[in-house]
Amino acid sequence: DTSAVFNDVLIGEVWLASGQSNMEMPLTGYLPSEPIDSYQEEIDAANYDKIRMLTVQRNMSPFPVDSLNGSWLTCHPDTAATFSATAYFFARRLHKEFNVPVGIIHSSWGGTVAEAWTSEGGLTDFQQFQKVVQEYLENTSSAKEWLTQFGKKSIPGDLETFESQDFEDAQIAATEFDDSEWSKVTLPLEQVTTEVLLPASNQAQDLHGVFWFRKSFDLQEIPQNLVLYTGAIDDADVTYLNGVKIGSTWSWQEKREYPIRAGVLKQGKNVLSIRHFDGGYGSNLNGPIHLSNANKDTISLEGSWKGRLYADIFLGSLVTYELEKTEALSERPVVPSGSPNDLPSSLFNGMLKPIIPYTIKGAIWYQGESNVERAEEYKTLFPSMINDWRNQWGYEFPFYFVQIAPFDYGNDLSPALRDAQRYSLQTPKTGMAITMDIGNPENIHPGNKQDVGNRLALLALANDYGVNLLKSGPLYSAKTSYQNTLMLDFEYSGDGLVAGPKGLRDFEVAGEDGIWHEAEARIISGNVIVSSPSVPQPLHVRYGWKDYIEASLFNSEGLPASSFTSQD
Repeated sequence: DTSAVFNDVLIGEVWLASGQSNMEMPLTGYLPSEPIDSYQEEIDAANYDKIRMLTVQRNMSPFPVDSLNGSWLTCHPDTAATFSATAYFFARRLHKEFNVPVGIIHSSWGGTVAEAWTSEGGLTDFQQFQKVVQEYLENTSSAKEWLTQFGKKSIPGDLETFESQDFEDAQIAATEFDDSEWSKVTLPLEQVTTEVLLPASNQAQDLHGVFWFRKSFDLQEIPQNLVLYTGAIDDADVTYLNGVKIGSTWSWQEKREYPIRAGVLKQGKNVLSIRHFDGGYGSNLNGPIHLSNANKDTISLEGSWKGRLYADIFLGSLVTYELEKTEALSERPVVPSGSPNDLPSSLFNGMLKPIIPYTIKGAIWYQGESNVERAEEYKTLFPSMINDWRNQWGYEFPFYFVQIAPFDYGNDLSPALRDAQRYSLQTPKTGMAITMDIGNPENIHPGNKQDVGNRLALLALANDYGVNLLKSGPLYSAKTSYQNTLMLDFEYSGDGLVAGPKGLRDFEVAGEDGIWHEAEARIISGNVIVSSPSVPQPLHVRYGWKDYIEASLFNSEGLPASSFTSQD
């Protein structure tokens, strides 16, 4: 007979945590530029034997798979740094409330869209995705054989991994390296495409993977204390000057500033080399590129560069085109994008299907930023995804999600996405953690994940564990016309609505012409009364209808109200 022995087994609550980068964001944050608030103190205090987390490794697949990579970790200071911060704070609140074991299966991937997390069957009503899948599979079949001649590396998920990987850095970053056969490229660059790096291919395709860019420039004199400034490089870079590493960053939106040590620059020829990684969605090198110092000595590095595609993301790996295979690279066929955003259902197949039918109490979800430009579609896509998951598991488990936080996307499209999320509350057994008070205009990844996790936990405590508490911030429910004003009703006001320290702001009204005007708003007898001298007969009202606002309406428990519009 054979036997299996299991040790350290707990019986408790298991929740699924999923989404994009704000769910993926670890307890450290994305260091050094995007830390979680008080992350070191939080990690030092994360000593809970009864909290466990299993993080599913990234895997996209065109077909459903049955196995996954990942293992359960006990929550201790030496393990917690890698835990999803939002999921950890959610689990901690539940554990502290009842002293029961809480397990989190964490399956997320930054920058991803909702359709990637929805099964093929769940997308039946979305014909726009069916054609995408068909074309992807056709291209995969033709590219797969050609790609077998090249090496593979793992897709990096953080700066430490990307820095440690070798993409022939010593050779390519050397001053005397011959890049004469490389493509001519103009930087700054909005998107890395086949037209940019493979112009002879006559393809029109965005590229995702690893790229090299080199710039030669001559100096007659060498100013002191120079710093290299570039715009944001999406997602990461390792940068060399004359073969010497001068800096590296893992942040899609952070401008780079790399001091140049004495002796690195030379009289005569110098070469700046950038190893650039893009994991999907965007691949820009934005903004000015120059060397300058406090004396305002400035050396522009914009304009003509040389560039080469070094690795494609393909079916969960980096396929590497080593220098010795340069000739073969000229025959590259259309390689399907390695971004899960370009293959609907790919993350459901690779990162959710293997979990089913593991029994879960419910799910928490933090996503939406990558669907901002398709808010109307999201109104039906997101509820379809929720129902699809429930159908796959075979029961109607609770599903709680985070409304995306205010952030300056630059297009004022995000309020419609936030409202699509609010609209999704019509789906049974759902709840929304509102984050209108913790956004950052310059950072899509707010450092305050404590409140996010706690607000998700409030929903679970009230709905699933019978705790009597106020579970949500105010949600707009109705309006009543009275003379030249609108009176607004809200659910979840608790003991009454409360204005922020600067009063009520960011309310607007519109009349029959549909033109919005700033409105005066007051709290009277538990309602918000809005009016504007520019709109004598207001018909519609909205609040927080901008990419970024500072919340000004709260309930008695200090929970912020959701942005909303009364106009369909």
